[in-house]
Amino acid sequence: MTVSPPCSPEKAATLGDLFQAFGRIGLLSFGGPAAQIALMHQVLVEERKWLTERQYLAALNFCMLLPGPEAMQLATYSGWRLHGVVGGLLSGLLFVIPGALVILVLAALYAAIGDVPLVQGLFLGVKAAVLVIVVQALIKISKRALHGADHWIIAGLSLAGIFLLGLPFPVLVIIAGVIGFLRPGPDAPVTPTAPLVRPLHTLKTILVWLLIWVGPLALLALLLGPDHILAGLAWFFSKLAVVTFGGAYAVLAYMGQEVVDQHGWLQAAQMVDALGLAETTPGPLILVTEFVGFLSAYQASDGGSWGLAIAGAVVTLWATFAPCFLWIFAGAPYIEWISGQPRLKSALDAITAAVVGVILNLSLWFALHVFFSRVDLIHWGPLQVYQPDMGTANLTAMGLALLSGYLLLIRKLPLLAVLALSAGLALGLEWLV
Repeated sequence: MTVSPPCSPEKAATLGDLFQAFGRIGLLSFGGPAAQIALMHQVLVEERKWLTERQYLAALNFCMLLPGPEAMQLATYSGWRLHGVVGGLLSGLLFVIPGALVILVLAALYAAIGDVPLVQGLFLGVKAAVLVIVVQALIKISKRALHGADHWIIAGLSLAGIFLLGLPFPVLVIIAGVIGFLRPGPDAPVTPTAPLVRPLHTLKTILVWLLIWVGPLALLALLLGPDHILAGLAWFFSKLAVVTFGGAYAVLAYMGQEVVDQHGWLQAAQMVDALGLAETTPGPLILVTEFVGFLSAYQASDGGSWGLAIAGAVVTLWATFAPCFLWIFAGAPYIEWISGQPRLKSALDAITAAVVGVILNLSLWFALHVFFSRVDLIHWGPLQVYQPDMGTANLTAMGLALLSGYLLLIRKLPLLAVLALSAGLALGLEWLV
């Protein structure tokens, strides 16, 4: 139900080519969205020459504007541009499925043996390194997103709004987008191209994919009742798919606090463990939602139900990734047109600046919960303040984070090597103690 684009003039791609390329990307896409975007650029632009630099960056900017994981959506767009809807489905699924299978196995192991002291020691090392990974992503995105005083101010206000005032992220996105739209930058606009599809065709695409996304989840809620854990997961992660703009780290910032502080499905330590697992597996970082869905459903039943846990993982995956195909298949024909509109481009840049503040919020939130066993949320009028219990400070975690920061940010060692070293040191210290 969506238009098939012309293939990039540089080189045509068959479905077999797409399967080979995105199968490789899906298996090797470690390290979060920054590393995945770099890997796709290497394969699609530099090696295969399927997309031009301008096409790739225009698609990346558009995906940053969308709710949900930008890397997975960029993969889906690339497949769509090369081979229509079938290519988009193939590339998007290949980007997700390998990591989803790994996360399913790891979530089951975590549910079975997660409270073993040695396992907790292992995860402590992973969490310390993951904190540095988030900071590294913050630095990279800041360099790309903050181009002037206006963007720095937007990022600072975004941080204050979400960290100190607890404002919903969609409100910050709307405010930033309006500011950017009303204050377009000085860059000369690119000559716009006409959209590749008529609005009526876009409406049909939206309706079809909306039914594919919402239909099964609504039926599930109708059969089980609104209070069932699977219905709760379906509703929460469907809402998450709509309101979390700015890529995977923005999703994590919102999800982590909601799952722990509002719903109480997981403890803060489990949420940080979930991020650590996702960082060590291939595929989009947002696969952490699968871990959350699995563990939440498992813990919702007396004694733990493996069948319910697997159902929770499936429901979460569906609610998380089905909307991505909707956004891309409906919006892809407009990407090059949007990149030629100065006000829309300015709104996108302002939203990206706001995302920097949200990722800094995520960094602070995770740091507090990695370095301290107990963190209280205190309200002072309209303000909220996270207050760590200094007596619960974890000096081992702080030391491992400093070591990981030195190795990743200064020595530039590979991500997986630093993760393995930090986890190994933590495991050794746990064994000695």
